[in-house]
Amino acid sequence: MKPRKDVYQIITDRIIAQLESGVVPWHRPWTETSMPRNLASDRPYHGINAFLLTSTGYDSPHWLTWNQLKRLGGSVRSGEKACPIVFWKRYERETEERDAAGNPVVESRAFLRYFSVFNTTQCEGIDEHVPEPELPSHDFSPVGAAEAVVAGMPKCPTIEHGFRTACYSPLNDSVRMPRRERFNGPEAYYATLFHELTHSTGHASRLGREGIAATAAFGSDRYSAEELIAEMGAAFICGHAGIETATIDNSAAYIHHWMQRLRDDRRLIVRTAAQAQKAADFVLGTARE
Repeated sequence: MKPRKDVYQIITDRIIAQLESGVVPWHRPWTETSMPRNLASDRPYHGINAFLLTSTGYDSPHWLTWNQLKRLGGSVRSGEKACPIVFWKRYERETEERDAAGNPVVESRAFLRYFSVFNTTQCEGIDEHVPEPELPSHDFSPVGAAEAVVAGMPKCPTIEHGFRTACYSPLNDSVRMPRRERFNGPEAYYATLFHELTHSTGHASRLGREGIAATAAFGSDRYSAEELIAEMGAAFICGHAGIETATIDNSAAYIHHWMQRLRDDRRLIVRTAAQAQKAADFVLGTARE
């Protein structure tokens, strides 16, 4: 029988996986949804569980255990994976010791345990039980030039909407985005999408850039350099689409942060710009030999 994997390690692995997926919490030009809660009990999750469930990226704040899902007559969609959450299990037992009144001394111990939950968007057959999420919504007017960039990108990765965060997954070659109406304006939406599309140019099927093709630990020099390339590439593409005026301040702040991680090497921005231009050319379909 295989030893049960340590609870602490399971949670640590989950957090590291989220960080390495490209989630950057301080760069979110969209409005957050409500905090995660259990659909059956309507109780909100707290502490590390709130962090773990929020960072999965689903729009719906509602979660269910396997047994709760079965009681509702639902099932999990094929290929979907559960998210572990933790709880303290308390045990009490009488000892041989006695207190001043002669009563047995009760010993209490708590052990950390975990179980798995599924987001309701991963499930089938429970639509009538799931309330519509109260998602903040802004008016969204598509920008024609920006839409044309996305439509014309060669070898464009899959783009999926309906997530809490934006990220590019090299494993699936897909971009995940919040819904358009959750952004603080169309310019913020396109700037974020162009950032992720610039990341996607590093895939082995496109430019094969080191920061994407090879594993880069969150916060490492390679990771930081890739973030610089992605944001500069996004700034270039925004300029092409005519929306750079509305996005340049955010881009500059973001670029400054990652340059600080690389010790403000002023020559770095020049080297990064060259790689970002190559990536932007690819997205725009003007890549040169």
